[in-house]
Amino acid sequence: MPLLIEPYQSTYCAALSAMYEDLDAHSKTLGLPPTTTGQREQWLDHLTGAGLNLVALDDGNVVGHVAAVPAKEGESQLVVFVHQEYQNRGIGTELLKQLVAYADNKGVEAIKLTVALNNRRAITVYDNMGFDVIERMQGELAMRLSLDRPIVDEVKRPPAEQQ
Repeated sequence: MPLLIEPYQSTYCAALSAMYEDLDAHSKTLGLPPTTTGQREQWLDHLTGAGLNLVALDDGNVVGHVAAVPAKEGESQLVVFVHQEYQNRGIGTELLKQLVAYADNKGVEAIKLTVALNNRRAITVYDNMGFDVIERMQGELAMRLSLDRPIVDEVKRPPAEQQ
């Protein structure tokens, strides 16, 4: 069965929590997701309650999650995680593309994120999506994608029409 990406629903709560609980150390970054069950549940409640959320599903199991949570007027803060058994298959990129289209439809003006400098693969994906570096910090980059960029129109087109 192919993977399915769709908006988060509360029925996915347990499966989403299970994915985060099972993430290996290499899949975690910048202290996320939180390590204790209570902190992780509180973090997930915040993401799913306040933001735009999409999940990647494989036979009902959540294997990827992307969220954009309002940070300030018109901007949202991004997080994206893919279970280690599903990495390097383009799932994170597809989650990100669909979230960009979803956020644009919801009136978000820009998406910001923070990424570890040693996460070269993610930085490459963000560069390819049109994110700009807005701040360099010790061991981290802050990046921003304005949703008036051409990439937004591209990701909103049907897959057969995308380049």
